[in-house]
Amino acid sequence: ATPQPRGIDGRLPFPVPWRLSAYYAAVFLAVGLFTPYWPLWLESRGLGPREIGVILALTTWAKVLASPVAAGIADRIGRRRAVMIVLSVCAAAVFCAYAAADTFAMAAVAAVALGLCFPPLMPVGENLAMLAARARRFDYGRVRLWGSLTFIAGAWGGGVFIDDGDPRAVPVMTVGAAILVALACAALPDVRAAPSRGSFTGIGTLLRRPPFLVFVATASLIQCSHAAYYAFATLHWHAAGLGTFAIGALWAWGVAAEVVLFAISGRAVRRAGIVPLFALAAVAGVVRWTVIGVTSDPVALIVAQALHAATFGASHLAAMHFIQRTVPAAWSATAQGIYSGLATGATMALATMAAGALYAASPAVAFLAMAAMCALGGASALFLGRLYRAAA
Repeated sequence: ATPQPRGIDGRLPFPVPWRLSAYYAAVFLAVGLFTPYWPLWLESRGLGPREIGVILALTTWAKVLASPVAAGIADRIGRRRAVMIVLSVCAAAVFCAYAAADTFAMAAVAAVALGLCFPPLMPVGENLAMLAARARRFDYGRVRLWGSLTFIAGAWGGGVFIDDGDPRAVPVMTVGAAILVALACAALPDVRAAPSRGSFTGIGTLLRRPPFLVFVATASLIQCSHAAYYAFATLHWHAAGLGTFAIGALWAWGVAAEVVLFAISGRAVRRAGIVPLFALAAVAGVVRWTVIGVTSDPVALIVAQALHAATFGASHLAAMHFIQRTVPAAWSATAQGIYSGLATGATMALATMAAGALYAASPAVAFLAMAAMCALGGASALFLGRLYRAAA
């Protein structure tokens, strides 16, 4: 089990959950602007689906390396906030450079640089939040939901600003959100754990544990099934005749369903359990991606988007609590980094590149391939259940 941190800096006159909520709000405001609308901005620069898929995958590939390293450094020095401040300042600068890119080569370089500093914030921040939640006995999900709410604000609000089809506002809004992230990181509680001298050797040790490997495989298959959605849902729906406001509303509706799950996350984990949450996410993914692949009917899409609570929310909760319950104290941030680098990094990059090629040939096939990934994720979850029970 994850230990309590040695101390939480309380010098700012705001409760720790509020400060963590502000961090999640800032981070996911940036994500809510970047994820749905950055492909539109790249398209406005003259890039096609294959090039967009490659550029988005480059960010994810850089994350594969950077997330475990950043998390390992946080474990080694025992100071999460210091690492996050450095990463967030670098990310704000890179977003500015990315916004100025006007060729494929420049965008590719910026995409790699972004992957080295912005995504690694996530595993370190998640670890900080889980440590603080354990020490102060508050519900992680109720802090994390503020990120989901601001994702809605970014996704829907961004659609309002670019409803005329002009994506020039996208980089301006995203850079502004990135600056807010840096400010929020500076205000985070300074959660400190005992420095670990073996944090980097912990990577190899964790990857030699069968339950952890199957956990990573299960989470990877379910999370990377979102690749076509993240990269091409906006383009797919736009080509089907939906306006940017409607598209933003669909993105927001999906995350709104996620908020409901996070609001009751404590009860959901206690009553359902980790492995059943993974299984629920896999089944919901098969349904969701099939629907999105075969129809653009608004009513069907509303139903499919409500399943985001399961495909992302349930899977994410299961992953966070699996790490908290099964990973030794000294490697808690490192385990988060592996999860981020592999489950939402390497496999996501491969899936995004494949989705780009498939989408160029047939959008329906791209989404149906994501449904197949979820089916495999469900089978992996069943195997994880056997290993998890045997280790209990």
